[in-house]
Amino acid sequence: MRPLRSALFALLIACTGAFAQDGTIRPIPAPPQPPAIPLGTGGVDGQPAAESWFHQWGQPMVRNVSAATLTPFLPAPGKGNGAAVLVAPGGGFRWLAINHEGWQVAQALADQGIAAFVLKYRLQPTPESVAGFKDSMDRMFSAAGSSDTNPRALLPDLANQLADAEAAHALILSRAKEWGVDPQRLGMVGFSAGAGLTMHATLNSKTMKLAFIGPIYGGMGPVTVPKDAPPMFNVIASDDFLFKGQFGVVKAWFDAGRPVEFHLYQNGGHGFGLGYPGNTANGWFPVFLRWLDVNGFLAPRR
Repeated sequence: MRPLRSALFALLIACTGAFAQDGTIRPIPAPPQPPAIPLGTGGVDGQPAAESWFHQWGQPMVRNVSAATLTPFLPAPGKGNGAAVLVAPGGGFRWLAINHEGWQVAQALADQGIAAFVLKYRLQPTPESVAGFKDSMDRMFSAAGSSDTNPRALLPDLANQLADAEAAHALILSRAKEWGVDPQRLGMVGFSAGAGLTMHATLNSKTMKLAFIGPIYGGMGPVTVPKDAPPMFNVIASDDFLFKGQFGVVKAWFDAGRPVEFHLYQNGGHGFGLGYPGNTANGWFPVFLRWLDVNGFLAPRR
């Protein structure tokens, strides 16, 4: 399975290099994808269009996802340490940055002996035309960037997405022995909207018991923290439009007496995934691995 995945990533990298790395939305055929498991959580009401792919900022993206899936990225045989992460890409719940906030992150985790699982969750419907889609994106970013707007107030109803996350979590637990997962060391990491889903699941799910969470460049507003909230590793850049000088979610975790680590990077903007050269946010992933290690998530429970 790993040689096939390596070939897929090589092809994805080649496709990425063929496009200018700018904000132009360019429709593309569905690219090669790692094998995924359908979650069977249903469809999306009022969906006007079929799932489609586009290229933007040097990356393949997908929108109008109406069927949730889970893609395992497992460590090489004999290299797993039992830790596991459910990875939720971002995209404003209207598209998924599934490569650089999903597959690439999961592969990086698997390379460190951590089983990773990319959640391709259902999305809000978007117009079939590129022009209509771009207009909806522009309006969303404009509202989210307003100094008077709490980004969490812009969140749609997340019933579908929460159901997808809960189904993914349950599937991982049901196959934990097969996949080499310690159920007591299963956490969730999300990017942008995926960070919002991670937080939503932490605060609202009745079935997901997460060992740790990593909201990466998500909303920073205050929340009500459960008494048994998992340890949190939080990352954002000061030039991210979602930051707005807020520390509410970090303070809420601190005030609740729950473990929290926070990294505010000088620059990196929004959507940097594992990081891009030339900005300070490029260094967050090794720090996250150290945080997991220091907190005992990379070693078997005694």
